[in-house]
Amino acid sequence: MMPTFHSADRPTHRRVMVVGLLFCAAFVVISFWLRPQPDDGRALVKADRLVRTAGQLQKAN
Repeated sequence: MMPTFHSADRPTHRRVMVVGLLFCAAFVVISFWLRPQPDDGRALVKADRLVRTAGQLQKAN
């Protein structure tokens, strides 16, 4: 059986895993930050309409 990195040096393995997790988290945060934001406000208009009409009874027919 071949020795694995995990069983060879536990503190180093833990450190490498934490650094890898930090790199992944940084990649996700940077990806969301650099993603182009929509210029239109259609989602905001729809949300505003939903909030204004919440609780009002609407006719079925």
